[in-house]
Amino acid sequence: MPDDNTLNRQNIVACIWDFDKTLIPGYMQWPIFEHFGVDEKRFWKEVNTLPEIYREQGQSVSPDIMYLNHILTYVRHGKFAGLNNALLRRLGKKLNLYQGLPEFFQTLKDIVVKDPVYARYEIKLEHYIISTGIAEMIRGSAIAPHVEQVYGCEFVENPLPPNYFAQQEFEITGPREIAQIGCLVDNTIKTRYVFEINKGTNKIASIDVNSRIAPEDRRVPIKNMIYVADGPSDVPVFSVVRKHGGKTYAVYEPKNEKEFAQNDALRASERVNHFGRADYREKSDTYMWLTSHVRQICDRIVDECERALNHRVGRPPQHIHREEPVRQAGNLQEDLFGDIGEQTSPKGSK
Repeated sequence: MPDDNTLNRQNIVACIWDFDKTLIPGYMQWPIFEHFGVDEKRFWKEVNTLPEIYREQGQSVSPDIMYLNHILTYVRHGKFAGLNNALLRRLGKKLNLYQGLPEFFQTLKDIVVKDPVYARYEIKLEHYIISTGIAEMIRGSAIAPHVEQVYGCEFVENPLPPNYFAQQEFEITGPREIAQIGCLVDNTIKTRYVFEINKGTNKIASIDVNSRIAPEDRRVPIKNMIYVADGPSDVPVFSVVRKHGGKTYAVYEPKNEKEFAQNDALRASERVNHFGRADYREKSDTYMWLTSHVRQICDRIVDECERALNHRVGRPPQHIHREEPVRQAGNLQEDLFGDIGEQTSPKGSK
């Protein structure tokens, strides 16, 4: 645990979530197609075919950016006329969350807030979403009020013209429409945002994500993080979080045997600590695993604080007194055997 001379107390727990197929069934873009009366299947078929067509023309493109570019093409050709960030946020209200959400986000926060021992050490839990989807739609969804920050793809409306420095005022002619990609998030870039949260770049603008910061000065140690996502596309983040001692959990759509098999393979290859159904209702496997591991992280933070205090004042170590005997048993097991996830790196990590 950091001492008084370090930059941060490192008493924050971060739950980091993917969005599509993790917090909602399927993908978030369907309200756009519904709003404009566009055939969703045809749109995605075009997106998936475009990279090969461009390669045949001698043009190299990134598949991760194609759906964003194709949305902008639909705007330019009038099929998504008037699509702007305000409309994207309104359409986000139509998104249906998995069962148990958004209440479960508050449940996890309450674990920390309502425990007097955790309160004594001012432990705090924060939720973050890192998605390859559209950030404005997530901000319009029912989960947004429970989230510290959303990282996702962003669009720029009505880009400034050439020589805009010479203009005194910028008049917007015509309706506001998205016209450029402002921010791209793919499954590799997601790891950048994990380190932004880790270093505190998202809270202190003067700290660059590439700045060299000692482990004891980072705002949220990765071992204080739990990353929850839906499958193989999140392997880069799963690997980074597990390698640095954090917890990883994969979810699958209930009754989907293919997704179950994918997540089982992720656990077998030690990319994730565990997996379960995308069901966040009380007493579901996912509910119990996540609440249990939030408590384990908080208990470790308390233990680190106690050890640091005892070291500074020269007192012998003392046991934390609790009313719940089950929690004491859990702490005893952790003291005896340690946190296996923090001592071993996944075999497939890069």
